[in-house]
Amino acid sequence: MGIRRMELANLLIHDLGIDECKLQITDGKGIKNRVVSIGDRALYWISKYIRDVRPQLLIDENNDNGYLFLNDKGNPLHKNRLGDMVKKYMKVVSITKSGACQLFRRCMATHMLDNGADTRHIQAILGHANISTTQIYTHVSIEKLKEVHKETHPAK
Repeated sequence: MGIRRMELANLLIHDLGIDECKLQITDGKGIKNRVVSIGDRALYWISKYIRDVRPQLLIDENNDNGYLFLNDKGNPLHKNRLGDMVKKYMKVVSITKSGACQLFRRCMATHMLDNGADTRHIQAILGHANISTTQIYTHVSIEKLKEVHKETHPAK
């Protein structure tokens, strides 16, 4: 989805549009709102979480604040906790790069570029105010472009 960790931590259940396959990001960076699409696979797992896991995390159903993701004490998931969780799993699989949650955003943007997505669409998904911020990801994708050129150009 390409959302920031703070945006993820602040998601409310009503921000999720399951039937529309969309997610409303409210008060993202720069206090901006945006809508991003969400794939069937992610919707399946989020729906399963809402149905099977979230109710077990809620300590007091009468005191439900509506946050989508909760910690083991039934409170909203804090952005630092999210980063710590991702770092832990990255360490398990020997990924040593910094910026655990940001790494997912970078990878998503790079893979979308490599698969032909327009930079402006990626800009909208990431919530970048300026296209130049999104274009940072295009230098990573240039390696893919070189590979495709090498393999497909008629004057190999």
